[in-house]
Amino acid sequence: MTTLAATPGQTVGPFYGYALPFEGGESLVDRSHPAAVRLYGRVFDGNGAPIPDALVEIWQADEQGRVPAAEGSLRRDGYTFTGFGRAAVDDNGMFSFTTVEPGSTREGALPFFSVIVFARGLPDRLYTRVYLPEAVDSIADDAFLSSLGERAATLIARRDARGDLVFDIHMQGDDETVFLEHRQKD
Repeated sequence: MTTLAATPGQTVGPFYGYALPFEGGESLVDRSHPAAVRLYGRVFDGNGAPIPDALVEIWQADEQGRVPAAEGSLRRDGYTFTGFGRAAVDDNGMFSFTTVEPGSTREGALPFFSVIVFARGLPDRLYTRVYLPEAVDSIADDAFLSSLGERAATLIARRDARGDLVFDIHMQGDDETVFLEHRQKD
């Protein structure tokens, strides 16, 4: 009887872009909505190459800063704002959402999008935030952003010529996006 040495497990997948995206997941509001804005960008690896198999989720407050509690995130009805979106990236690492700019959830707080990134090589998802470009003027007033020093810039979107929001996610490297630790309450 021959004893064989154990071999390491092989990772096949996860295939985030295959089963998790759903029709309309990138559209939190219709493009015809009067306050519609596009939030888009690319996901890059540590070498600056696009990651073609990531999945990006956003969670956000509405324009008035209310955190939605409406059901229906996976089955869009065309008018209920649920504050949740999910988009698989394309072959160039590009993601895009049609949404509204979030309002401040409390007095003095800067509005932001919560972002979750799923990608190859990650044992779990990563959490980050996207602040509106106007936050640049208020970094010193925000305890979280001011604690990051120069790295706070990795969490601030920029505006394109149309006024839409551009936010690139860098998984590693010199421009690495600040990622947050999320602890479940016991």
